[in-house]
Amino acid sequence: MNWILMADVIHSSFYSGNDLQKHFKEATEHINATFNKKLLSPLTITLGDEFQGVVKNLKYGKDIILELEEYIIAQELGFKLRYVIKYGKIDTPINPEIAYGMLGEGLSSARKLLEQQKKQEIRFEFETGKASKNMALNNAFYLLQNLQSKWNAADSKILALFFKYKDYKLISEKSGVSRSQIWKKEKSLNISSYFAIKKVVDYLAK
Repeated sequence: MNWILMADVIHSSFYSGNDLQKHFKEATEHINATFNKKLLSPLTITLGDEFQGVVKNLKYGKDIILELEEYIIAQELGFKLRYVIKYGKIDTPINPEIAYGMLGEGLSSARKLLEQQKKQEIRFEFETGKASKNMALNNAFYLLQNLQSKWNAADSKILALFFKYKDYKLISEKSGVSRSQIWKKEKSLNISSYFAIKKVVDYLAK
């Protein structure tokens, strides 16, 4: 049994094909470099707007999702992803070079889950083999999705600073913007809730 991670770009037809492919590739390459030792098979773009990979455990899969979300926002790439993490069987040998050409119920099931998500308004789905863990993780990530839905593209730069430094006082020093302005942004973007949700999913994905 293996931890399979799949994702695709939401409404990919809305974007310029060349720009989307370029930015999507940049995002997957960033993850593969950052999480090299935590991937059994690297994130591999199987279609123009979809990738798959195999991670060593649930925690690393969760870490990759959160890193991707922050990277896409910080780099102002503009698109959003829909994710599935599925604990399932891969019948063929795991390819450590490219997540392509592998077969098994886990992969086909993960792809079906991804297809089903397109009919719903959820971006994150976990199938861990344990119903209670699925429910907890899916609910926590639904809260994350709702929080992120209130962020605008214009907030990307300040969000990137919060992802990196967390403390509004330090961000004020780094950016040259007054503490009061950064503090107001922290409150309006609900940054404290964002980091609280991250702690919850850290606990749930152990």
